[in-house]
Amino acid sequence: MSRLVQVATMPAAAVLAVGAVLGVQLAHGGGSFEPLRPADACAARVVTSRADGIDALTERLVLIGLDDAACRLGISREALTLELAQPGARTEARSNALVDAVGAGLRAAVVRMQDDGTLPPASGLVDEALDSADLNGFVEAAIRAVPDSLVDAALKTDDVLLRAIDELDLRTLLSDLDDEDALDAQVEEAITQAVKDSLADRLRDLL
Repeated sequence: MSRLVQVATMPAAAVLAVGAVLGVQLAHGGGSFEPLRPADACAARVVTSRADGIDALTERLVLIGLDDAACRLGISREALTLELAQPGARTEARSNALVDAVGAGLRAAVVRMQDDGTLPPASGLVDEALDSADLNGFVEAAIRAVPDSLVDAALKTDDVLLRAIDELDLRTLLSDLDDEDALDAQVEEAITQAVKDSLADRLRDLL
């Protein structure tokens, strides 16, 4: 067979090959294929983190909170993520609904983590919070010297988280989101800093 004939017959051979593959798939039920449906945002899922400390805490908080927010809005987590990444396309009423849902979702996440025992004691977060706090050296040293038992008796992690969420300007935060892929990271960063600030403020009161 000449090279010209070989080239000319290649498309036909490709069509036959594809047809054969499709035939095998159909024979094994491939004709009933359906795209994967988005996960049910209202169904509790196991959320883990590769980070540690406050970063791990806020990562789980955000993932659980956004699931809860999507459930409240009656949409999938994926749909919520996409919508939050397009702030300019929303009406004021929809923006209000999103802010309310995300705020309520984050608070519900704190309650869930408290109930399932996954919230760390406040004393386990002190060093990390102080590392990023702008405190007088004497004050910082004094706080670090407070026994863990006293810290945990005076500060409850769920209370610190709830206060941080309440003090967070969610409306501004959500209006500045513009990258669907980085949405979780942006929200986590804001909440992480809010938690550190809230914890540092509460620690000052122990002195």
